Amino acid sequence: MKDKSSISKAQSYRDIGEFWDTHDLADYWDQTEPAEFEVDSLSETIYYALDRKLSEDVRSLARKRGVSADTLLNLWVQEKLQQIS
Repeated sequence: MKDKSSISKAQSYRDIGEFWDTHDLADYWDQTEPAEFEVDSLSETIYYALDRKLSEDVRSLARKRGVSADTLLNLWVQEKLQQIS
């Protein structure tokens, strides 16, 4: 997560969120820079059922790693598919 948040000095996405929950961007506007990015408006979300306990474990681990459960699961599935193809 290097250089993701120069204003908050946070070490994780969760910390960044907590910082901005308690701070006003207007107070830091002079420290911001323009950003460009693309949005994939054609992507689709499909939901798969998980056992409740398994889901709780995934969410817990994702929180520890500072990412969403969706992101963690997508990374794991990508890795597994690369291993078997």
